[in-house]
Amino acid sequence: MMRIFLFLATNVAIMVVISIVFSLLGLTGTLDAQGINLDLNALLVISAIIGMTGSFISLAISKWTAKQAMGVQVIGQPQNQTEQWLVNIVAKQAQQSGIGMPEVGIFQAPEANAFATGMNRNSALVAVSTGLLQHMNNDEIEAVLGHEITHVANGDMVTMALMQGVVNTFVYFFASIIGHVVDRVILQNERDHGIGYFITQMAAQIALGFLASMLVMWFSRYREFKADAGGAQLAGRGKMIGALRALQREYEPQDLPGQLAAFGISGGSAHKLFMSHPPLEERIEALQNIH
Repeated sequence: MMRIFLFLATNVAIMVVISIVFSLLGLTGTLDAQGINLDLNALLVISAIIGMTGSFISLAISKWTAKQAMGVQVIGQPQNQTEQWLVNIVAKQAQQSGIGMPEVGIFQAPEANAFATGMNRNSALVAVSTGLLQHMNNDEIEAVLGHEITHVANGDMVTMALMQGVVNTFVYFFASIIGHVVDRVILQNERDHGIGYFITQMAAQIALGFLASMLVMWFSRYREFKADAGGAQLAGRGKMIGALRALQREYEPQDLPGQLAAFGISGGSAHKLFMSHPPLEERIEALQNIH
């Protein structure tokens, strides 16, 4: 969950900054034609620049962002048996998966959590929380690491960046059309875009982005099943199921709305549309059905 949250939060922040810069430089003025018409080709180009740039900048700095936001301490030279074991397991799984050795780190958090991030599958970061090390046994931790290594090997962060960039592009595109129509038709502004355009366009970006996030979250849930299967191949199906069961025992009995778990989020059916991870029971069942 942390990997997805950090990526999306950074992406949104960069999108807002780029939008503001474009407005201050007057570049969006090229979209303004006579009456209620828009130069849709120019709008689509600018939308793609804003959308894809925001997504790929957030991907490029994802490792740095994760380290700073989570306080990840990268293991350079292992200081104890636990750190040495973590590095050895990650090295073994990375070799089995055909990727370069990721950086391995630990961050302070009471919850059992882990994530992998990075722009390059041969230069990624895999980090685990102190809570995960305390609450899980070695077999379960090995499965969690296999899950994260599979995300890296599958290039999930790059694929998500591409999808997010396309989503960003069309969100900005349609939000700009809505803002233009409100500015011209409802507010009847006949000259350059007025304050009504910018307010409406920003509000439309938020609303459309909220809806578009369902598509991104659907993709994330799909990739989690793939990462579970990969973790099962690297560590063993029993270990992967054991890790998910451990998370289930720790998180799902708690009746806390919006509770975020390391590999799943509990919530109702409507909330499920915005979950980055499938329910733990569905993931366990999927593993049990693998032949």
